[in-house]
Amino acid sequence: MRRLIAPLTALLLLTTGCAPARTGTLGPAPAGASRSAGATPPGTGPGTPATVPPATPSASAATTDPSSAEEPSRDGTITLQLWFARGGRLVPARRTLPATLATSRLALTELAAGPSVAETATGMTTLVPPGAQVSRIAGGVATLAPPAGFDGGGAANARLRRAQVVWTLTQFPTVRRVAFSANDTAPSGRDDYADLLPPIVVTAPAIGDRVTSPVTVTGTADVFEATVSVRVLDAAGREVGTAFTVARCGSGCRGDYRVRVGYRLDRAGPGTIEVYEVSARDGSRINVVTVPVVMTAGG
Repeated sequence: MRRLIAPLTALLLLTTGCAPARTGTLGPAPAGASRSAGATPPGTGPGTPATVPPATPSASAATTDPSSAEEPSRDGTITLQLWFARGGRLVPARRTLPATLATSRLALTELAAGPSVAETATGMTTLVPPGAQVSRIAGGVATLAPPAGFDGGGAANARLRRAQVVWTLTQFPTVRRVAFSANDTAPSGRDDYADLLPPIVVTAPAIGDRVTSPVTVTGTADVFEATVSVRVLDAAGREVGTAFTVARCGSGCRGDYRVRVGYRLDRAGPGTIEVYEVSARDGSRINVVTVPVVMTAGG
């Protein structure tokens, strides 16, 4: 019996240890098929901000197998959060794919493949070239084996490219920072590139999601008085639903937000979720993020 106690104690320590805080709660991505964009956890109401706590694995957990970052779901799929670029800033996208144990490799492959047609239409792009691989994950640090010329294209592009990799790989519980070579003595974490986030980030719904009323909109924001506004537009651009909420932090700090927005629509079809800040100067909509979706009838 005593022989079993030590391994069990070590396992508990690895699964409950504390890790450094991340910027917002944009990771880790959930395993398996994503929750319907219209679904809301119990206890969440319209205009009520709520956060989804990030995973907090032990920072000392180590593995030399980069394939062990994430477990596949029961339905044989895994949902990845990919961080692309738009207008010199980081923006999230989502992929639900057949499960594999080599999740870091899958994430980097998808990152290099770039945005979908619908995502590209919103201005998303990728700066990450094919061929980047994770050679090792140990002590919460993923070591990248980048292809030749990875840091080319100027300092700004190189930094944004690295930010894409860091924000994508750190969604996994065993990765807190990324080293860009075996000799990198200062691995990078999300906070090192937090300035590359736009004022408003929308993590759900994703582009192309099918949504129902009320639709749950989540993300992070650093806006005036932490106030995040949302409106739902039909295929003709008519406003069919509005709401607002207050992020956990704002006006100089980034906080999570969550809001449910009801809408009225007689016929299912394409639509847009528009998340924005109201200008303190003139009341106009600024820092607008548009998410094209498919809307079911309802209201």
